[in-house]
Amino acid sequence: MAIVTPAASRGGERSTPRSDPSSPYAEPSRRYETVNLYASGATTAIELNRPGRMNAWNEQLGEDLLDAVRTVGGDPAVRAVLITGTGAAFSSGADLKARGEAVASGTIDSQRVLTEVYNPIIMGIRRMAKPVVAAVNGPAVGIGLSLALACDLVVAAESAYFLLAFSRIGLVPDGGSSMFAAERVGFTRAAQMALLAEPVPARQAVDWGLINYAWPDEEFPGQAQALAQRLADGPTRAYAGIKRELNEWLLGKADSQLELEARTQQEMFSTSDAKEGVTAFLEKRAPRFTGA
Repeated sequence: MAIVTPAASRGGERSTPRSDPSSPYAEPSRRYETVNLYASGATTAIELNRPGRMNAWNEQLGEDLLDAVRTVGGDPAVRAVLITGTGAAFSSGADLKARGEAVASGTIDSQRVLTEVYNPIIMGIRRMAKPVVAAVNGPAVGIGLSLALACDLVVAAESAYFLLAFSRIGLVPDGGSSMFAAERVGFTRAAQMALLAEPVPARQAVDWGLINYAWPDEEFPGQAQALAQRLADGPTRAYAGIKRELNEWLLGKADSQLELEARTQQEMFSTSDAKEGVTAFLEKRAPRFTGA
C-alpha cells in the first residue's frame, strides 16, 4: 500500500471524525482541514471535503489541495490518482459567500489567488507524471469544473452535471477552463458553455466529448475506483510519456493562457456587473447587469 504519512500541512490537519460516513473510502491516510487522502495499493484518492458548502473553494481548500497534489505527485509509490468530492457535489466552484465582502469593496485579489494557488494546482495535475482521474460525483461548477477538466480522464455519475457558471455573475472562466473546454469540445460548444452558462448533464457531456464516461449513480463509485486501479496496474512511465506528448501538443501556451485568465478575471472583479452578480447570487435574486 502507498502510505502517505501525516505531516503538518500549510492548512493544518485534524483528527475529527469524517464529515461523510457514506463515502466509499476507508479512513484517510492523511487528513487536511478541507481535503482527505486515501491510499489503496498504488492508487491514492484526493477527496474534497467541505460537504456543507458543496466543496466550494475557499482559501483553505486551495492551500490544502495544492499541498495534496504536490504530495501525491512526488510520491513514487503512487501510480494513479483519483480526485472526487464528498457529499452531494464534486465542487460548486468558488465560495462566493466567503469572498462577498472583498468583491463588494473592490479589494479582492483574484489574480494573486489564481497565480499562486489555483493555477499551480491545475498545472500540477497536468504535469504530474502519472494518470489522474476526476471522479465527478455531483455538480462540477466554475473552478470545480476547471479542476475536473485538468485531469487526464473524467468520469461521472449520471446525476452529475458540468457548468461554466462564471458569466452568471459577470466573470470569465479561469483555472484553465477557457482552454480545457475548447480543447475537449471545440469552439462552438465551449462558447455555448461559457456565454450561456447552461448546465451540461453527464450523458450529454459524454456525447459532446467533454468527459469520458457516465455511469448510473449506484455503479459509479465502484467503476471509478476500478478505472483508477487499472491505471495503477499499467505502464506508469508510458503514461507519463503520453501526458508529456499531449501537454506539448495541446497545452503549449498553457502558462500564458492561465496568466491571461488571471489578469482578465481581476479586471472583471472591478466591474459593476461583477459586484452586482456576486451580490445577487448571495441575495438569491436575479442580477441586473448594466454592462458597466
